[in-house]
Amino acid sequence: MAGKTEKKGLLSNWVVCNLMIALIAVVVLLVGAMVFLNVVTQHNKELSVPDFTNLTVEEARLEADAAGVRVEVTDSVFVKRMKRGAVYRQNPTAGSKVKEGRRVVLTINAVNAKKVTMPNLVGLSLRQAKAELMSRGLVLNRLVYVQDMATNNVLRQLKGNREIEPGTMIDSESLIDLVLGLNDLDNKAYVPDVTGLKNLSAVEAIFDHSLNIKDLKFDETVKDYDDSLSAMVYRQEPEPSDSVTVAMGDAVMLYLTTDIARIPVKTTEEKNE
Repeated sequence: MAGKTEKKGLLSNWVVCNLMIALIAVVVLLVGAMVFLNVVTQHNKELSVPDFTNLTVEEARLEADAAGVRVEVTDSVFVKRMKRGAVYRQNPTAGSKVKEGRRVVLTINAVNAKKVTMPNLVGLSLRQAKAELMSRGLVLNRLVYVQDMATNNVLRQLKGNREIEPGTMIDSESLIDLVLGLNDLDNKAYVPDVTGLKNLSAVEAIFDHSLNIKDLKFDETVKDYDDSLSAMVYRQEPEPSDSVTVAMGDAVMLYLTTDIARIPVKTTEEKNE
């Protein structure tokens, strides 16, 4: 009888021990799984995406490694005023909160400029020539007036003070000067009011009035190329006038900012003009 009781006690202890071992194993597995998932998903841990703009791809990769993200170049553009091969745009943007290991897509400034064909602008009006240059990705740089019977008729086309023949392959965004006719009976222009206009729109309006850009002065709020495109004119010299004329080809100085508070508030009458 004693032997049977001893055997039953041993068996019972063995079952309890196995149950305890199994329970401990389950707890260990659950804890391990939670730790593993927490490490993999970086639960509740977010990183701030660095600003890669204007860095080389190698510099961007080094910064990405240090920040715990990765970068990949997926597209390119050509911006003449920007360093070749530098990062132009990124997604997600700088300062975005992401998980560790997140891919940041980069658009870089192409190393080689896109080539375009120089059109034949001779014989066109200023407006026609401007439209043709824009359609080719070229930039109107300066208006040069010489005496002729037809005002604003294109007589010559120049690149870097040299005549450029139609059909010549040149870099996109190349600067083109136009030599235009000027009749003594039609040689005056009014200075338009471009305050409040963005950079490119203001420049276009000045050229549309047969005037040149003396310089673009950006204030401290303009820190990069993108800022310069969104900057607005807050002052101009000479001031606008619809009664006082200047000579065609005269230059206008524009002062630009991204600070809306610096833009003069126009009256109802000024807005309607």
